[in-house]
Amino acid sequence: MCRVLHISESGYYRWLKNKSKPTARELLSVEIKAILDEHPDNDNYGVKRMLTALARKGIRVSQRTVYRTMTEMGILHRRRTPRGITKATSEIQDRENLIKRDFKSEKPLNKLLSDITEIQCYDGKLYLSAVLDCYNGEILSIAMDSNMKKELCIRTVKELELQYGKKLKGAIFHSDRGSQYTSEAFRTALKNAGLIQSLSGTGHCFDNARMESFFATLKKEKIYRISAYRLTREQVKSIIFRYIFVYYNRIRISSVNPEGMPPVAYREWARANAPTAA
Repeated sequence: MCRVLHISESGYYRWLKNKSKPTARELLSVEIKAILDEHPDNDNYGVKRMLTALARKGIRVSQRTVYRTMTEMGILHRRRTPRGITKATSEIQDRENLIKRDFKSEKPLNKLLSDITEIQCYDGKLYLSAVLDCYNGEILSIAMDSNMKKELCIRTVKELELQYGKKLKGAIFHSDRGSQYTSEAFRTALKNAGLIQSLSGTGHCFDNARMESFFATLKKEKIYRISAYRLTREQVKSIIFRYIFVYYNRIRISSVNPEGMPPVAYREWARANAPTAA
C-alpha cells in the first residue's frame, strides 16, 4: 500500500501513531473554551482580546491562528455600532474643546468623558448617562432614567462627587454639546464639583470617540444579546449595573491597559507601584 501511495513505511507508521493525538489547533480551542468559561460575558471576546487572554496564560500564538480557530469554533460576532442621540445647541458654539481628541491621561481623575445612550426596553426607552476615566477606561459613575433631561446628567455628576469629593478638583469633564450639558444647571453642578467643562465641536462625533466606543461595547456585548426590548427597564437597569461594575471594570480584559489589565486592576497596580517621594 505504501508503494502504491508513494509514501514511506516510517511515515505511515508515524501518522498511524499520532492519529489519535489532538492537533495544536484542537489544543488551542480547548484553551480558548476555558477562557470563555471563566465568566459568562467572556464569550464577547474578539481575536485581539483573546490573544491577550492567551498570552496571560503563557500561550503564544499568532493572531491569524487565533482568528482561524475562533472561526472554526463559530464564536466570532458581527460588529454593531450605536447611533448618538443628543443634539447640539447653537448658543455655545465657541466653548473651547479642552480634550481635542487626546484621550490619554497620565493620572486618574484628570480627564473624564461623559455621554448619554438610549436603550429600547419592553416598557419604553431607558437612557444611560455614564462617566469614563481616560486614565484606565474605568466607568466611575452612571445614572439611568426614562428620560434624557438635564437632571439625568446632573445625577451622574452628583454620584461622581459623592464618591471622589475633592479629588475631582481641576479635572476636565468632556461631553458633546447636547442641551443637557450646556444648561446652566449642569454647568453649576460641574462648578460645585470642581470640574472644568470641555465640549466637543458641533457634529464632530470623533471628539468624544472613546465614550462612544464604550457604549458600542456595552450594546454589542450585553444589550443586543439579552434582547433588551423584551425586558422591563428595571430588569435592564440591573443587568447594566452588574455588567459595568462587576464585569467591565473588574474582570474584562482591557485593550488599552498594560497586559490587558481590567480598569480597576490597573488602577490598583499603578497605585501600588507608584514611586515614593524621597
